[in-house]
Amino acid sequence: MSNRLTQIATRTGDDGTTGLGDGTRVPKHALRVAAMGDVDELNSQLGVLLAEPLPDDVRALLVRIQHELFNLGGELSIPGYELLKADAVLELDQALAHYNAQLPRLKEFILPAGTRSAAIAHVGRTVARRAERALVALGAQEAVRETPRHYLNRLSDLLFVLARVLNRANLDGLGGDDVYWRSDRLARDAD
Repeated sequence: MSNRLTQIATRTGDDGTTGLGDGTRVPKHALRVAAMGDVDELNSQLGVLLAEPLPDDVRALLVRIQHELFNLGGELSIPGYELLKADAVLELDQALAHYNAQLPRLKEFILPAGTRSAAIAHVGRTVARRAERALVALGAQEAVRETPRHYLNRLSDLLFVLARVLNRANLDGLGGDDVYWRSDRLARDAD
């Protein structure tokens, strides 16, 4: 990854291919390119979340995660290369334990809603799941290390937990609780 972008509009992709970090060209519909795109979209979604009012500790965590996602994208762009370290998964596990300990136990499904920042975190969670599926699909055809897959799995869990934290943060005057799913069947069973 010694080359840095100096020109954005190269027109080399006009033929439906794109260049990987090792210099090879692959079709833009390749599974590797799809996984790279989903990771890039996830990182961009976190950028949107970072534009919202957030608790300082959550903001710092999300910035670190953005850097790790950039590492993951770089790793995906160079087949056989390792940039994302196992310590990054451990950091997510620790953050999950820390933030989950602050939350009440879930007794019902919640909707991806609430405050704006929580809703954005939920969108990030769904993009993380898609990126994970893309990585699994790539791994079915090519060798892919398990650390990136574990990272995306933990990150989607963490974004769910952070959405719950952000619903309670009350930074925009709208916080309070999660938005619970109202199941007609469960309501009937409770009667």
